[in-house]
Amino acid sequence: MCGIIGMISRRDVGTALIEGLKNLEYRGYDSCGFATLCDGRFVIHKEVGRVDRLDAYLPETEGCHIGMAHTRWATHGQPSEANAHPHLSYDGRFAVVHNGIIENYSVLREYLRKQGIEFRSETDTEVIAHLIAHEYRNSTMQAVRDTLARLDGTFGLLILDRDDPHRMIAVRQGSPLVLGVGDGEFFAASDVSALIQHTRQVIYLDDGELAELTLTGYRTATFTTDLTVVHETTEVDWEIEQIEKGGFEHFMLKEIFEEPQALRNTFAGRLRPDEGIVKLGGIASLEDDFIREMRRILITSCGTAWHAGLIGEYILEELARIPVEVEYASEFRYRNPLITQEDLLIVISQSGETADTLAALREGKTRGAEVMGICNVVGSTIAREAGRGIYTHAGPEIGVASTKAFITQVAVMPMLALQWGRLRGSVSAQTVERMIAQLGRIPDHVAAVCDQSDQIRTIAEQYCEHRNFLYLGRGINFPVALEGALKLKEISYIHAEGYPAAEMKHGPIALVDENMPVVVIATKDPVYDKVISNIQEIRARRGRVIAVATEGDQEIAHHCNDVIYVPEVDPLLTPIVNVVPLQLLAYHIAVLRGCDVDKPRNLAKSVTVE
Repeated sequence: MCGIIGMISRRDVGTALIEGLKNLEYRGYDSCGFATLCDGRFVIHKEVGRVDRLDAYLPETEGCHIGMAHTRWATHGQPSEANAHPHLSYDGRFAVVHNGIIENYSVLREYLRKQGIEFRSETDTEVIAHLIAHEYRNSTMQAVRDTLARLDGTFGLLILDRDDPHRMIAVRQGSPLVLGVGDGEFFAASDVSALIQHTRQVIYLDDGELAELTLTGYRTATFTTDLTVVHETTEVDWEIEQIEKGGFEHFMLKEIFEEPQALRNTFAGRLRPDEGIVKLGGIASLEDDFIREMRRILITSCGTAWHAGLIGEYILEELARIPVEVEYASEFRYRNPLITQEDLLIVISQSGETADTLAALREGKTRGAEVMGICNVVGSTIAREAGRGIYTHAGPEIGVASTKAFITQVAVMPMLALQWGRLRGSVSAQTVERMIAQLGRIPDHVAAVCDQSDQIRTIAEQYCEHRNFLYLGRGINFPVALEGALKLKEISYIHAEGYPAAEMKHGPIALVDENMPVVVIATKDPVYDKVISNIQEIRARRGRVIAVATEGDQEIAHHCNDVIYVPEVDPLLTPIVNVVPLQLLAYHIAVLRGCDVDKPRNLAKSVTVE
């Protein structure tokens, strides 16, 4: 969603603000803008389209030592210069940027109109700027607090006061905001990637908190009291090079090729072959007795992370013998779910800030369930509020379509299942040792699939003009089919659907003809013969089949138009290797179609609002 960066410094801030926005482009946006304060006046420029359009205005920011910038993803009002942020108050004194949604904005808008205040945009954000000016008496901070008391919804805010050019106010409620502590300068941003060029020392604000940033430091407090809230500083442990392309044409391709190392990082220190155990220290606070006696696991997440949860259901039930249910977080939060103190709720989110997933976590805690998170971003809201969990250590993921984050989420599942299965007595020591050895080889297997990128591009050239695709898988590879279809539709805008292969006869087979490519996951497993039968049904109707198959399988080539081979692994681990060719196929098709792979239309990297 929207990207925010603010900065106060003794040096000029314009270039750093625009650089920070460029590091936030992956979040998705349709317009952008900045506001700086120079000599008692605002310098504000806004554009529809790419951030680099703002570069032309940088000379006007010379001598400006405080400012903020924003990328907008439209919610209220279409993309336009008027709707882009920052927004000014009616008297021109206050400037605001905002990530989130103000749910009662229409009521507030009508109230302000009755006070004679005119609106220049269609956005919900503009009411915030006008309210601050309307509430102002003698204190900007008090005007902000009075305004916050009237807002319903989610908001990460930065606020500048034209008449107080040495202070910036940052506000968090339901939308992520992080402070950065530099050398004589201070920052606020929607995520760490905007700050990493300038500082590694960050402070994560909690909901209901605000901060004042000046040249001499920062102070945090709550919305309702002026008492200082003390936060520990966190050090960011990744490099700026990790959010650069490093010679690759796109971030998505770079991140697919980073998957082997991401998996090694996920496994590091957790797979212990010498001891024959899996050790997940982040969930040590779950009592052994609870694990042995737990009634059920609920997994909730959104999008690609939901597919990782579906794969986890197969693995956890098979190895740990625990009933598992997987739900969309966006639906879970709006029903009356049956949750008990004997249940464990697992939430999965790359960013750790996904609004619906965070709401589901809070719902589970309120109802008394034990909770844990699986996420990638250290210090994220889900990581902090869950109190226990597993970091995937995939590193920053810039491409909007998730690749290495997904594969590491899936890789967590067998580790969980082995640790809990051993504790519950459902897995033998020999099985644990065998699976640990297999997991240890998985990164090299994934690297071998990445090496086939050029061959997969050749296949993509044959199919890139088609408008519809089917993806089929059985058992644990059904969610992989869903993920493959999602990747294709996300970045190439081709309609694609994933189905359990056996369900094809219950409707989707009506779509199959010579113009319908069908991607089938047909690696060797207990249902391999069934999948071959499904492929024959497709070919009998002149469908074109692209198969993902196990190395050494000579039979499958007789049934398919094209085959992508992957290394042989344990059937429970096949999703980790099988998804990689589907990621590469989607990538190459999208590139051949001329699509903006890293910034697909209408999509945001992290959905931090409903």
